[in-house]
Amino acid sequence: MMLSLPPLALYIHVPWCVRKCPYCDFNSHTLLEDLPETTYIDALLADLDAELVDVQGRVLTSIFIGGGTPSLVSGAGYQRLLTGIRERMTLAPDIEITLEANPGTFERERFADFRRAGINRLSVGVQSFDNDALARLGRIHDADEAVRAISTAREVGFDELNIDLMHGLPGQNMSSALADIDQALALSPSHLSWYQLTLEPNTAFYSRPPTLPEEDVLADIQDAGQTRLEAAGFQRYEISAWSRPGHEARHNLNYWRFGDYLGIGAGAHGKVSRPGEHGLVIERRWKTRQPETYLTRHGDPRGFVAGHRVLSRDERGLEFLMNALRLSDGVPRALWQQHTGLDDARLDAHTRAAIASELMLETHSRIQATPLGLLFLNDLLALCDDSVLARS
Repeated sequence: MMLSLPPLALYIHVPWCVRKCPYCDFNSHTLLEDLPETTYIDALLADLDAELVDVQGRVLTSIFIGGGTPSLVSGAGYQRLLTGIRERMTLAPDIEITLEANPGTFERERFADFRRAGINRLSVGVQSFDNDALARLGRIHDADEAVRAISTAREVGFDELNIDLMHGLPGQNMSSALADIDQALALSPSHLSWYQLTLEPNTAFYSRPPTLPEEDVLADIQDAGQTRLEAAGFQRYEISAWSRPGHEARHNLNYWRFGDYLGIGAGAHGKVSRPGEHGLVIERRWKTRQPETYLTRHGDPRGFVAGHRVLSRDERGLEFLMNALRLSDGVPRALWQQHTGLDDARLDAHTRAAIASELMLETHSRIQATPLGLLFLNDLLALCDDSVLARS
């Protein structure tokens, strides 16, 4: 089997926010003092320096800056950070550089500075255009601020623009869910992330659950929203991602195709493949979560790393499928060997039960869920896991 390394991306985590939302289970921390921007960027570049030993000669295809609220950092800060990255790595000529932005932290000049720094894709965390819903979600912006933020992003040159929307919100009905979609479409984004609110452990909503719509209402909202988006020319290419043709999020596609990515910043996760004595070695690595601890560690070349593990053969296979099967069209079958280092017999062992249950397509060219499999993805993945465990 010929060894082939997958594309390489970079994820950068900014852990601070103005106020933590009650549904958020990300590594985010309410900013109680001035943002330590200069110190944090120094730490990010030192963190990247420590990662470079594993990716020498490889080209970055995308960069994603997430959080937290990354738009708290200044445009000048991102200019310095991206310059530092370019000095250390080769970037693809058409690299996608995405920044997550909160409408409650936007100013016209700040957005213009982000664009001048080289950021070419903006993902705006709107969640809803309903002021009552936004208040229940603990957001710091209102609907008018969201509309202004997106309009401003367009005006300063962000042609690639994602709007983050949630559905299944407390008190939401069909009418209000579709009104959110209609308002988003009126702002002409190139991409929509439209996903259902879930109550995650270690969140305020999990401890004190709000009343959410019934299951049949949620299903009706999903069906009606899908119809509305398709009628507007958006294609569902992943479970919760919609785009105009040719405007899919390349960074996220790399995740779902089991590509590699470095992770720098407090709590960031990464996945890197490298040649080993017996074939492909795939390692996951994660960084210390607490920002204060992270900031004190950049004197130690490996001090940012909180933990790491090399994936076993079965873990590699299942993790590949957990990502690839989220895509509506799946992935080419050839990616299985290229990105996992495993042979087709191992793929057949993982997928035999799912194909028999008609949750996966049986094809020699693609790895793909059926429409039923996309609807019951957790059941599909359980079958992929159990089929391997059954032969152990």
